[in-house]
Amino acid sequence: MKLDIYVNYPGTCKEAFQFYEQHLGGKITMMMPHQQQTNSANIPENWKEAILHARIEIGNTVLMGADIPNAEPMRSAYLSLRLNTVEEAEKLYALLSVDGQVFMKMEETFFATRFAMLRDKFGTSWMLLHES
Repeated sequence: MKLDIYVNYPGTCKEAFQFYEQHLGGKITMMMPHQQQTNSANIPENWKEAILHARIEIGNTVLMGADIPNAEPMRSAYLSLRLNTVEEAEKLYALLSVDGQVFMKMEETFFATRFAMLRDKFGTSWMLLHES
């Protein structure tokens, strides 16, 4: 059994996945806009480029996503990145927090040399962790 993650975006799925591919070392393995589906005649013109289904592999994890009208930011779940170095944790914190919302700034805790909680500019919530 394998558990994967599926995230809905309000029209920014392609931009988010390309950002994660570039900055998190992921690999997009699928990106299908609504206009490519068989019955695309009924899709509103302004939604044809929106993503119907996308898939990216980040490390050993698969993240899937789609654009959904009126999708809201993640509220009660976080994608957790366990990082190998303090420098990597600090770099990704600086990158993912731009135009986002920081819930807990990057700092040392009793369980980690670096830990932060934030929501990026695409609405995805992240926990960044470099364990002691």
